[in-house]
Amino acid sequence: MRHGQSTGNAGKPSDDLSLIELTDLGWQQAREVATSWGETPTLMVTSPYLRTRQTAAPTIERFPDVPVEVWPIEEFTYLQPSRWNGTLSSTRMPYLERFWSAADPTYCDGEGAESFATLLRRAEKALERLSALSPDALVYVFSHGQFIQAVRAVINEGHLDDKGKMERFWKKGAPPAISNGQRLNLHFGSKGWREQQVLTE
Repeated sequence: MRHGQSTGNAGKPSDDLSLIELTDLGWQQAREVATSWGETPTLMVTSPYLRTRQTAAPTIERFPDVPVEVWPIEEFTYLQPSRWNGTLSSTRMPYLERFWSAADPTYCDGEGAESFATLLRRAEKALERLSALSPDALVYVFSHGQFIQAVRAVINEGHLDDKGKMERFWKKGAPPAISNGQRLNLHFGSKGWREQQVLTE
């Protein structure tokens, strides 16, 4: 599940990407998510970022006896935060375009940023941790748009190398691949991971 709408999604700048909060709409989406679950999970997982923990909060309140774990499934930060925190997306756009058009999965923009290859390795590690759980485990995972998109790429684009995945990952002007409050349903079985369906809450 991607977090609900955040102040960053609403166009407000932030000085700390990890502390971006939900908007009123984001909180509404979080409450709707909490009521939408059909079964009690065996585990809940959230990223360490505030907007994701806030999104998970109503679900955690609904299932108070279910364990909650924080995993490194936070958003992809590919521009060095010290240079870009507090700026608007319109200011960053030329640098975003340069990053994605270069399609170098090993490039890291500086301290506090990560390469696209590192993002994919985090996605792979999260899937490994999930697949190591009991076969009948039901896990609700609260994460971020580009991280979830990376998970989807690992599952559905295994025939591509890191550069190939990166070339397909971002297109200027395209809507987000994963919307706020959108659920990605994944199942792990004898043939590995597969995507079942996508529901928009």
